[in-house]
Amino acid sequence: MSVRIATFNVENLMNRFDYSGFKNNLNKDRTLQLFQIQDEAQYRLLEQARTIAHADDTRQLTALAIAETHADILCLQEVDNINALSAFEFGYLFKMVGEGYRHKYMVEGNDSRGIDVAVLMRDQTRHGEPIEFVAMTSHAHVTYTDFGIYDPQLALVGIEPHERIFKRDCLEIDVRIAGRPLTLFVCHFKSMGSPRNGLDGRASTMPVRIAEAKAVRRIIDMKFAQAGGSADKHWVICGDFNDYRERVVIGGDSLAGYTFAPVSEPVSSVDILLEGGFCENLIERRPAMDRWTLYHTRGPEERHLCQLDYILASPALARTNGGAVPDIIRGGQPHRTIFPPGQKVELFPRTGWDRPKASDHCPVAVTLDMV
Repeated sequence: MSVRIATFNVENLMNRFDYSGFKNNLNKDRTLQLFQIQDEAQYRLLEQARTIAHADDTRQLTALAIAETHADILCLQEVDNINALSAFEFGYLFKMVGEGYRHKYMVEGNDSRGIDVAVLMRDQTRHGEPIEFVAMTSHAHVTYTDFGIYDPQLALVGIEPHERIFKRDCLEIDVRIAGRPLTLFVCHFKSMGSPRNGLDGRASTMPVRIAEAKAVRRIIDMKFAQAGGSADKHWVICGDFNDYRERVVIGGDSLAGYTFAPVSEPVSSVDILLEGGFCENLIERRPAMDRWTLYHTRGPEERHLCQLDYILASPALARTNGGAVPDIIRGGQPHRTIFPPGQKVELFPRTGWDRPKASDHCPVAVTLDMV
């Protein structure tokens, strides 16, 4: 028996309008910055029109990307609420995959914008084995003090010991696949912010992601402590970790030709979860140049491909699935994405140069045997 699991940051699956751009230019869409807007009332009308105009193509592409995962269980990040998820599943995903993801699970987390992690599940796997929901546990409430992982690096970035560790959540979902237990830990770690204290955005927010990774590991250890430890149990950690262990740095241009240079990072929060064989990053079974799930650019001077999206498997699952190599669905990427040689794919219809697109992230999917 097997189950196909996917993770995907769907990029702001919202069912409400964001008017904060009227007072904060950093939040104002670039389309509206082209026009002189008289007052907030006019801004709100234009923002509504802009959002609605963009949404249909975007969500068709998001649904196409999800459909291509062929997932039995789908872990999502950046979902506004259960109503937004249901409307998307009924209005878009259903038209592509039919009656499938009937079961939806999410809990409101800690994100200031209200975006949460969620899980969609079918009644049964593609091979007809039943998928049974057992339990759901949120860990959004856990503080640094609760887990004893507060340190001076967190103090330097202005975090207090009483604050909550997860910037969204570590949502724990227990299921049974044809009677075999499986636990999902769905995460969305702290994003890379703006430069601070002389450090770039990744380095300045690294202590927060390291703490989140420590907390996830602690949660898994505690869950399986009375059952002899986590190594022999079936579990996966899925989500957007907003961090990478390596990058493919892009140089050159379209005239002279592009160059692609793999670069390993000396520090990554992901290392916390992989240390000592605690779990395995299944995407690292792919070639080093072909592990990326996001194209990052701030112009020609700063371009790279990197893995931000992960399916980490327990030692037991990794061992019994030694030949399982995840798929990365890149057809929803915008046309501006620079693909390394031999990796270019046919992009979904109506994909734009920068937008519309399925998401800035690529879905990752893998089939795991449950033995």
